[in-house]
Amino acid sequence: MIDVDGDRYEYEDIPGDGDRAPLLFLHEGLGSVGLWRGFHQRIAEATGRRTVAYSRLGHGRSGPPHGPRTREFHAVESEVVVPAVCRELGLERPVLIGHSDGGTIALLAAAVMPVTGVVTMAPHVVVEEFALAAIRDARTAYETGDLRTRMSKHHDDPDVPFYGWNDQWLSAEFRDWDVRAPLSAITAPVLAVQGTEDPYGSAVHVREVAERSAGPVQLVEPVCGHSPHLEQPDETAAVITEFLAGLP
Repeated sequence: MIDVDGDRYEYEDIPGDGDRAPLLFLHEGLGSVGLWRGFHQRIAEATGRRTVAYSRLGHGRSGPPHGPRTREFHAVESEVVVPAVCRELGLERPVLIGHSDGGTIALLAAAVMPVTGVVTMAPHVVVEEFALAAIRDARTAYETGDLRTRMSKHHDDPDVPFYGWNDQWLSAEFRDWDVRAPLSAITAPVLAVQGTEDPYGSAVHVREVAERSAGPVQLVEPVCGHSPHLEQPDETAAVITEFLAGLP
């Protein structure tokens, strides 16, 4: 656990080569350190870089959030929390590796702080109606199926991350959420990965990143769903490792 501005965060810190930029993993809306399912460890081993993964407030074993999420959640995480975690852990010009909501946070953080690169998997930059349908289905699975039981293995209180994520995305104030404008401030190289069969988002998100970012963007669109790193781990690890090898 680490204390950041009075809040307690669960994290894992894997040592690596101090001459190369460290990696900071940012999990999905229902995720945590444990729910990377070892993928961050695999990338650490493959690259030899120092690798850190942490659980946001309300996730995993981290402390509780300060209140319900608002439409500014991603902005606060990227502009306040990520820089603070980096300062506390001594992560200078990290490579941010994010998935889903974490992929959005990685992009927005790269627009406001110095980073060496960004890997964003299945990020969100606008709201798509078909994705909201999948989010509604997830609520049904949580309340009537075994999703809550499965989440309870990885979170102190699974209701906090689930309803924090689900309520935010389904709220009326979130319907016109749009974070495309800040993407133009990204100058670091970006690897954007988007599964072609993702029920939570289409290729519009990564293509907006490619169009608007001021730095180089590599697009990869594997045939998979929302979690390329879990559904196609070998291929995803290979493309990330290759991207990291080409960074300064």
